[in-house]
Amino acid sequence: MGQTIAIISALHEEQAGLLALMPGQRPERLAGREFWRGQLQGHEVIAVLSGIGKVAAATTTAVLMERFAPQLLIFTGVAGGIGDGVSVGDIVVGSSYLQHDMDASPLFARHELPGYGRSRLLADPRLVALMQQAAEQAIAWLPRQLDPATRAAFGLQVPRVHCGNLITGDRFVATAAESCALRTELGSALAVDMESAAVAQVCHDYGVPFCAVRTISDRADDQAHVDFPAFLHQVARHYSGRMLETALSLL
Repeated sequence: MGQTIAIISALHEEQAGLLALMPGQRPERLAGREFWRGQLQGHEVIAVLSGIGKVAAATTTAVLMERFAPQLLIFTGVAGGIGDGVSVGDIVVGSSYLQHDMDASPLFARHELPGYGRSRLLADPRLVALMQQAAEQAIAWLPRQLDPATRAAFGLQVPRVHCGNLITGDRFVATAAESCALRTELGSALAVDMESAAVAQVCHDYGVPFCAVRTISDRADDQAHVDFPAFLHQVARHYSGRMLETALSLL
């Protein structure tokens, strides 16, 4: 008997690969969002777009929990790489999540979540291991599916999988100065996005296992706005579908 699995993506292109694997899926509209119900690898899957940013992502996750009661939740999407050695085309599996723009000081320490007594929320260890395995298979498979020009344009000859801290905030980090500042302040961070830590907080509240997996689309620097759309269309959508299909087959 399969599980009920929620899969959240931030953008349409990120979700396209998954929906292509779920023939016969049907939508249910709630809170201005379309929740797609279908079957994949023997599991019931609820797929939805979160929208961009922490509030949109938290709203989506809360509706998911109340309406569909998933047994686990996976977030797939793209992110800007800021950690040393994290390159475009790599995959980051988040083992912990922090909101880099959370600051309730002096009442609480910078980055601490008020009421939680911590700044970082942890992913489910079993899901982390599962998504690492799926990501390793994806990076071994994907470069062979792309033409040489695309591989060369994004430097995808030897992509790698990383596991560690993802940081989240309500801004698209798109300058070298911002990226450097985050790297200096949060040296353990591998990548920066706009949703993962918010989804992690809601999953923590509901006691639902969670893991976010992010494909690195740019280096969160002055070229981020140029690289992002092309990478999303040409590469990231293939990664997400492949990883999810593999992960669900291993559950």
